[in-house]
Amino acid sequence: MLRAAILSIILVGSMSIYDFKVPGLSGGTIDFSKFKGKKILIVNTASKCGNTPQYASLEKLYEKYKDKLVIVGFPANNFGQQEPGTNGEIQEFCKKNYGVSFPMAEKVSVKGDDIAPLFKYLVDEAAKKGFQDPIKWNFTKFLLDENGNLITVIHNKVDPMSDEVTKYLN
Repeated sequence: MLRAAILSIILVGSMSIYDFKVPGLSGGTIDFSKFKGKKILIVNTASKCGNTPQYASLEKLYEKYKDKLVIVGFPANNFGQQEPGTNGEIQEFCKKNYGVSFPMAEKVSVKGDDIAPLFKYLVDEAAKKGFQDPIKWNFTKFLLDENGNLITVIHNKVDPMSDEVTKYLN
């Protein structure tokens, strides 16, 4: 048992974003290893949040920079129960209201005891850069470079098309 615990600590310590595969909202798998060579913006999303209109800016950002940026949205119901829908309902909402074409994962937990492994990884990487408890609300953005290293965490209120984001893409 102790040997397994130590091994898992060692393995987690050497993980990279490219080790993650998650179920896609529309089926299939989102394999992060396919994003090598591009920047990755990972965003926890919600359909009934004051920040929900950011879907439009995320789509605009994705369209403008898709040759060098991948955006992956992760619906989460962790804050104010603002993502109560099923995966199917979320997918329909995103397409119908915002024309979302960037990859969306199935609904996950981004905080707490049931935090999804990918978000545990991102929070740990953020802590190494001095971002303590980085996920305060829906639409927190994690930006990774072309080699899968975390560049920064962008506050949930920052519009994805703002200079605070695009300065890393130009």
